[in-house]
Amino acid sequence: MLMCVQSSLKMWMRMRMSGSMRKVQVVLCVLLPCALQLCGAETQGGGPVVCYGTKNGLSTTANSELEYNQTKERYTGCDIVIGNLEITMMDHTRDFSFLQSIKEVTGYILFALNVFSRLPLDHLRVIRGTTLYEDQYALAVMINYQRDGQHGLQELGLTHLTEILEGGVKIIQNKYLSYAPQVNWRDIVKDEKADIMIEDNGPKMPCDKACGDLPCWGPGNDTCQILTKTVCALQCNGRCFGTKPSDCCHSECAGGCTGPLDTDCFACRNFNNLGSCVPQCPQTLIYNKHTFKMEPNPNAKYQYGSLCVAQCPTNFVVDGSSCVSSCPSDKMEVEKNGVKICEPCGGLCPKACHGTGSPTSQTVDAHNIDSFINCTRIQGSLHFLVTGIEGDRFMGVPPLDPEKLKIFSTVREITGYLSIHSWPENMTDLSVFSNLQTIQGRTLYRGYSLLVMGSESLKSLGLRSLRKINDGDINIRGNKKLCYHNTVNWTRILSSSSRPQRRQKHIDVKENRPLNECVNDNHVCDPLCSSDGCWGPGPNQCVSCNKYSRGGTCVPDCMFLSGEKREFATPSGECMPCHPECKVQEGKQTCTGPGADQCVACAGLQDGPHCVSSCPEGVMGGEEVIFKYPNKQGHCEL
Repeated sequence: MLMCVQSSLKMWMRMRMSGSMRKVQVVLCVLLPCALQLCGAETQGGGPVVCYGTKNGLSTTANSELEYNQTKERYTGCDIVIGNLEITMMDHTRDFSFLQSIKEVTGYILFALNVFSRLPLDHLRVIRGTTLYEDQYALAVMINYQRDGQHGLQELGLTHLTEILEGGVKIIQNKYLSYAPQVNWRDIVKDEKADIMIEDNGPKMPCDKACGDLPCWGPGNDTCQILTKTVCALQCNGRCFGTKPSDCCHSECAGGCTGPLDTDCFACRNFNNLGSCVPQCPQTLIYNKHTFKMEPNPNAKYQYGSLCVAQCPTNFVVDGSSCVSSCPSDKMEVEKNGVKICEPCGGLCPKACHGTGSPTSQTVDAHNIDSFINCTRIQGSLHFLVTGIEGDRFMGVPPLDPEKLKIFSTVREITGYLSIHSWPENMTDLSVFSNLQTIQGRTLYRGYSLLVMGSESLKSLGLRSLRKINDGDINIRGNKKLCYHNTVNWTRILSSSSRPQRRQKHIDVKENRPLNECVNDNHVCDPLCSSDGCWGPGPNQCVSCNKYSRGGTCVPDCMFLSGEKREFATPSGECMPCHPECKVQEGKQTCTGPGADQCVACAGLQDGPHCVSSCPEGVMGGEEVIFKYPNKQGHCEL
């Protein structure tokens, strides 16, 4: 059960449950740089332990004991928190020493409505602020004291926090907190325009003499603030490890450093690759100077938070060069060579939907039609009965809007059979299934996998993409206006997995419009169709083409020698565009294939055999970075 608590800020906490408690040990030998007192814990074992934060805001579970135990289980031994670190509504008896191992938080830190005295995040170096509290703050510390008592937050143990990459700081209404508000937050916060709100906290207390003029995080001599930004020489564009012009940190460092190298950083501004801070992880593609093209990098690594890892954790997938929890909406998850990756769908992403034919869903009708939106695969069969098309008064089902049938234009496969016993009067073909490619026939209706029967309106089938019926037979009969059906080479459509001895016997195409009437009314295949027949009128309804095809439509010729965009022909006769980098040739072919290395001439520059728009500049080529320039002939040279 959840409860909502109203703070003195008059905030109403929304009801939310805690996120899943998961930690991932990244299997990678990562040696984070040793700096100040942080050497040791980071370099022992395999690599940094990554755990996942929460998105609860000011909500909490009703049971304080359960909330504390979940938090302890989530963060014990954790080095990097992916997401937000939220500690709320904890009493003064709670021990949070298990937070001391945390060195980095990628989201924000929220510490609110607690009454224990110290937040022990002594090893925290950087808050990245990839998500912000109230869309502004990477660190929010609010109302941490007991209203009718003496307990409350006295000290923020952030003694090694030296960088907040995005967002500001909000520290308000902490009655006993006297030190943290004095901290030089501008030295920590990277964004000079970020809001820093420090209000209504405890009275100012003096720092230890050991701190000199430095602010402090608490009363001890080991709580002096470490300045790595405001004390730097003008020559340093970022962080430093001293006041001299030569004491600048490497540009990839975050939070400071112990020296000038990319291995001397306290934390990495972008990514950590085996202890070196780098702007990007080793890319999945690198330039091969022998073949003059980008090729897979055998030493590629993937971005996982701020780490470069050779493999994504088992519960993640690879999207480009990153580890992600799920593929974006325009990609689908596939497995290649044992690795789960995201690939573009090339149109709608696969979506399987259950077909009809069950006692509760006997036919496609007005009640279930919307369940087929964006379906690419029908698991089972599709039935079109008169009670679905015209409605069923007894069952309270209204007539089906014929426009709704266009929903089936996304279907590419039916695993069972397609049975049409009724069809709208104003629809003269089955073109709503124009993208249907395969009927598997895993379940059959009396041995049939395609049935079109008794329609008064159908003039053509319009199944222009149907290329394979894996099993079952054909029954097309009693459609009084139907033409073109007898032109189709059904043996070409029926797969070899169908039983050969049954093909001719069970291609039942009869009692439709007589062939002579169809011919007399010119309901015949387009001249560009081959002898395999057609599904209806026009060059886009051919089962196959006499010569060439372009995008599913038969054409007399490809644009070999004329036209704005030149083409080549595949072995199957499909007209395909030349590569954009090919130069259009007058009176002769522009290209011989799809690649940039198959151009007759280049429109721009040439790198080896490949036409390119620009020469490679600053691309990784194994262990070196490749730079090339174009010579007078337009060829790229090192």
